[in-house]
Amino acid sequence: MRTKTVWVVLLAALTLIPAGCLQQTPEQMSGDQELMHKKQLIAQDVHVTDQLCRIQCAAVLKQTAEELKSSPAEHVANKLQQIHSSHPHMTRLTWSRNDQPLEAGTTVGQIDGAAEQALLPKMNEAKEAVKAGKNYESEPLKVGSQSYFVLGFPIDGHSSLVGAVHQEVLNAVETRQQQNLRTVPYPADGNWKIESVEAGTHKDIKIDHPDKNGRSSHYHVNEVVVKFNSPPDEAKLKQIQQEIHAPGEAQKLGYTYVFQSGALDAQQLLKYFEKWDIEYAEPHFLYLTNEDDTVQVPTGPSAAVIPNDVLYSKYQWNLPIIATDRGWQLDRGDQKVIVGVVDTGVDLQHPDLKDRLLPGWNVVAQSDSPQDDVGHGTHVAGVIAAATNNNIGVAGMTWYNPVLPVKVLDHTGAGSTYAVAQGIIWATDHGAKVINLSLGNYADANFLHEAVKYAFDRDVVLIAASGNDNTEQPGYPAAYPEVFAVAATDSDKKKASFSNYGDYIDVAAPGANIPSTYTKNQYAALSGTSMASPHVAALAGLIRSVNPLLKNTEVMEIMRKSAADLGTPGKDKYFGYGQIDVNKALQMASRGKRSVANWDQWLRRDIDRIESSYTP
Repeated sequence: MRTKTVWVVLLAALTLIPAGCLQQTPEQMSGDQELMHKKQLIAQDVHVTDQLCRIQCAAVLKQTAEELKSSPAEHVANKLQQIHSSHPHMTRLTWSRNDQPLEAGTTVGQIDGAAEQALLPKMNEAKEAVKAGKNYESEPLKVGSQSYFVLGFPIDGHSSLVGAVHQEVLNAVETRQQQNLRTVPYPADGNWKIESVEAGTHKDIKIDHPDKNGRSSHYHVNEVVVKFNSPPDEAKLKQIQQEIHAPGEAQKLGYTYVFQSGALDAQQLLKYFEKWDIEYAEPHFLYLTNEDDTVQVPTGPSAAVIPNDVLYSKYQWNLPIIATDRGWQLDRGDQKVIVGVVDTGVDLQHPDLKDRLLPGWNVVAQSDSPQDDVGHGTHVAGVIAAATNNNIGVAGMTWYNPVLPVKVLDHTGAGSTYAVAQGIIWATDHGAKVINLSLGNYADANFLHEAVKYAFDRDVVLIAASGNDNTEQPGYPAAYPEVFAVAATDSDKKKASFSNYGDYIDVAAPGANIPSTYTKNQYAALSGTSMASPHVAALAGLIRSVNPLLKNTEVMEIMRKSAADLGTPGKDKYFGYGQIDVNKALQMASRGKRSVANWDQWLRRDIDRIESSYTP
């Protein structure tokens, strides 16, 4: 099964869904049916992640075996230590001569007692296979809740390399996807002291089933956001802090403050601020998580660029289906067009990302780097800008656009309105031309909207995920008029079962079983509108690269006009204007270079001619 492509995995999984469910509209689907679909999708994510891990680990160890052929024996330990340090999931690596037992070889890394008992027989089995000149890969080995497998490679006919791999990433993907796809009531881990309200209101609601996540927003139980009509002086601020028993100073952004009370809950705080001269007071809502020039470029109207990244051809169905490979003939990005990723941070040392990253900012812990401790932001960044055509891992949609990482969500994958707003403003002020927001809530927070408008007014293209609750309830920031909202599709160009929908959706993009970079030098397949959104952010970056004179509104219009219509003819609530088409969008952007000054006139006059001459 491992050698099959992700397409087979997806098709096989679809046979598990009752036929009646496939014919239902999202509105007709029950909460239990939706939950079943999401659990199946998470299982697919874990399965594909297992395949990505096996292929990438095998590629790394095979390359290491090649390098050890010419390494003196005294250098072997240092080489193994380098691999173990950069790939800590390769928990034990052993080099040995064929005429000596495995335990007499050079070993780096440790395995705990229970795992060692299960793995040593397989490592010795690998040693025997390698002595016979064969590569070796074991079946999955379960030790409690943890998964392992063993690899072995011959080196020069006289020695061997055997490695044990700890697949911690499988549990991490399953746990995070349960949160990302809302199959558990949020928050499952109790790291935030929060309450929930019915979406669009401040009416309290109890979240006792994941189906209710799509009708609720979450907020800090003892905090509120207040915008004053005129800034309060120090005396007034001190009075407020005393009267609400504030444990510390309020956070401030412009005329807006976040107040915390040691005695009053959020509803009492909202009541308290009615006596002050304010524009608004609202709960402090939480927002949740919702990748070279030497390549041979073919010619011809339908030719595709095929990069050499190890996981591209077998697993990255998502890029050819939106004509990224053909769009690369026209443009592959520009170092001057920065894409901001406002998320959980990015793995700053990932070999498929580190050369594509600018110095970012950690809003959550401002003295720290924006290092990702979740995996979500690293995955998003990889879709946009993983190094392409470098013989490892996955291919990003852009080859040259740098990513600006901004960490606004903490280790639980959640962050406050204040942090997200700060992140948007900081990314704007530090040169981002496009900002991806794979996060959201159902709260229309004035505070966040002002940050969005700040970026939009400075010509930033803002892209946001619609959400993963299969609901028509508008999610924010995606539903703000200044933001380009993205729904998710699967490999059959159908609406992903989890994807939110509504009249605010602009376009759709692939969002099911998307392979990309992950923390700790790993790769994972994740599903969600969080994965769909960076496809569109990358496209916006490519459009601004091919034609830097376009305004943000013009970039958005190109993405709408070039989308491949899906579902009901014309714009609809499930796909918006359709699924993005990278090749067609870049054709439109490049043809528009000659007449940016009268763009609206050009678009109306020539759109039919462009579409009629476009070769799919």
